[in-house]
Amino acid sequence: MRAGKGQDKHQVGAMSLLVLPFQLVLLMFAGWVNRHQLDVIEYLREENRVLKARLGGRRIRFTDVERRRLARKAQALGRKVLNELETLVTPDTLLRWYRKLIASKWNYRHRRGPGRPRVMTAITDLVVRMALDNPSWGYTRIRGALDNLGIRSAVAPSPIF
Repeated sequence: MRAGKGQDKHQVGAMSLLVLPFQLVLLMFAGWVNRHQLDVIEYLREENRVLKARLGGRRIRFTDVERRRLARKAQALGRKVLNELETLVTPDTLLRWYRKLIASKWNYRHRRGPGRPRVMTAITDLVVRMALDNPSWGYTRIRGALDNLGIRSAVAPSPIF
């Protein structure tokens, strides 16, 4: 039985020798990717510096879509990282755009209905005819006449026809 256990240890040792070169290659590749990403980030920082210098203090007008895209990316980075970068707008502005984006997402506008239903055209025509036939009648008198006809709460003081 001991020989079997020793054999297992030998096999495990041989496997670790095979994995070690793979780990070394993987670490070298990760280091290369990290250096490459740092070079890309440094280039983009320099590009932002050049763009800001070219603008000469003038403001850039962003569209709503551009604001949303920048706000999402800025929030993912956080205020501390944004303060280290030379952004085109201030970190406070970027994070304010993100707060507005989230606020507009949760305002439940999609649940709202179309508003008060329109008054039936027959009732509208009747109210207009009553007003034209009886110029001395006001809103209250016309409303009372409609109540007498069994038409209740169909007309507001300033209806939109």
